[in-house]
Amino acid sequence: MTINIWLAMRNAPNAKSVSTKMFKRLGEGVTTDQVVKQIRELIESGELRPGDRLPSERNLADRLGISRPSVRTGLRILSAMGVLQSRHGSGTFMSSGPPAESQLLRLLAALHGFSADAMFEARRILEVSLAGLAAERATDEHLAMMAEAVADTYASLDDPKSYLVYDMQFHRAVALASGNPIVATLMDMVTAALYEMKVQTIEHATHLEESAAMHRKIYQAIRAGKADAARAAMTTHLELAQRDFASEEAEKDGRNAGKNGGSRRWVNGRKGKRSSKGDS
Repeated sequence: MTINIWLAMRNAPNAKSVSTKMFKRLGEGVTTDQVVKQIRELIESGELRPGDRLPSERNLADRLGISRPSVRTGLRILSAMGVLQSRHGSGTFMSSGPPAESQLLRLLAALHGFSADAMFEARRILEVSLAGLAAERATDEHLAMMAEAVADTYASLDDPKSYLVYDMQFHRAVALASGNPIVATLMDMVTAALYEMKVQTIEHATHLEESAAMHRKIYQAIRAGKADAARAAMTTHLELAQRDFASEEAEKDGRNAGKNGGSRRWVNGRKGKRSSKGDS
């Protein structure tokens, strides 16, 4: 879904609590991707609009004919992309801003061969500033979102793909707390494109606990209102994240090469090196 579709919808009136009737039954054996796909189709058709409140996980699971964990995972993926927003005590809502999962940047990345190094550099340019702004502007709701994401990353250390979703949720919460929707949206676009790369390597991550600790350090600095400390922690975190991503990619490529009779590991056109520090 493109930014243009959201622009056509942004002034849609009568945001509402939607009925489960608009959802099609999927049945047992479906993948989380199909849950995500159905919600995206409802957005593109105009049936789901910015600000709409989704049915509860239980009601959605009953309607779709699948387990609540499958529904929960699908909703969390969409939240990490910026399509949905979870509000404590209120439920899950369609985002009132442009979705992060912009096809535009992904298409440009494919066309021009954006490297992971370029993606991380863009994240440093954007997210370090966003962390400082978040320390100055974060509300109690933003802090609650960050705290929940930090707790979820620690709870998913044995499940790298789930960890990656919570990782994205944390960084999105920081961006929202900045109070600057333009820069936050740009960051979301970069993060969504990088997610497509990271989901292919995250199973090889070996330092998720250290990454989670960095999330906690950033959160603590923001909660304390220490902008300089928040920027410094985010800088360190992203530097370590880039190094660890290179390590993960090298590990993946090495295993693939081993299956094909080779052993050389290359990352972004260069010979890969192992890292010993955090993930994203």
